[in-house]
Amino acid sequence: MTAPARRLAVGVTPMETRPDVVLHLADRAEELGYEAFLLAEGWAHDAPVLLAAIATRTRRIRLGTGVLNVWGRSPAHLAMLASSLDTLSGGRFVLGLGAGSPQLAEGLHDEPFTAPVARLGAVTRQVRALLAGERVTPSRPGGQRPLRLAVPPRPRLPVHLAALGPEAVRLAGEVADAWYPFLLPRSGLAAGRALLREGAAGAGRPVPLVSPGIPVAVADDPAVARATASWWLTTYLTAMGPLYPRTMRRAGLGTAVDAVPAARPGEVPAGAEVLVDELLLHGDAGSAAATLDAWRGAGAELPVVVLPPGRPVAELDAALEALSPRRVPVPA
Repeated sequence: MTAPARRLAVGVTPMETRPDVVLHLADRAEELGYEAFLLAEGWAHDAPVLLAAIATRTRRIRLGTGVLNVWGRSPAHLAMLASSLDTLSGGRFVLGLGAGSPQLAEGLHDEPFTAPVARLGAVTRQVRALLAGERVTPSRPGGQRPLRLAVPPRPRLPVHLAALGPEAVRLAGEVADAWYPFLLPRSGLAAGRALLREGAAGAGRPVPLVSPGIPVAVADDPAVARATASWWLTTYLTAMGPLYPRTMRRAGLGTAVDAVPAARPGEVPAGAEVLVDELLLHGDAGSAAATLDAWRGAGAELPVVVLPPGRPVAELDAALEALSPRRVPVPA
């Protein structure tokens, strides 16, 4: 008897700006047996538009925003797009939300980045209420009648939250169906799970699914895998604001973080090697599979393998094939 495939999802970052590649990767993820395909949104394409296209060309795989920030759309807009995409996909949609960053909120959406965790919680609760068929809860006095969505309620539509800081992780326990931490050290997963349980217990809810996003630097050629690993570290620890370095320092990895800015292109300095082990799926297929097993052993219930942006399609196909829950030959 064939053993059942273990749960695994695919994530695509906001920096993957080739729509044809995004659609191809979603098709390929479905063929290879991945459970879900998550598309993040940043400052390029509208992720729900691409997911709508994917919904019409796939049949099985779950589709989600991995993630949308809570500054660029109102709770009503988020609830409407979630309901619409769930309808279009035949009930396969997952709404992923996150607090984003000051640069994204203020530099793109022209919204002040204040009290981000409170904003994430308020938006999530309002979206959930609207999806359950309730009326909007006004945040300010007014004479207009609060509205509800004019579509059938979808109270069971899953909502996932991206969270790294302690307050945000507790919030995920309180209001989310799944916790989606991206670039969290594997050794920090246990502490995060404890915070998640704490939040869930306080709210009297089930503990959310643990679904970490793990960057992929997988290739048969060690030099390619190494260069991709270097790109992940230097990009996210030097050019994406303070959140990721702060998370690493909180986990006791500050010395390794300090070594990253000195890296030459395509190289990982000796002092940062621990970050490759803690953060990435790195090396050949065998090494990556062993690392996935380690993540599962640490409590990851639905790992999300996050593909590097801008890489050749053949390289991305090979990585999906190497990590696949169900191997399928790459089409000619």
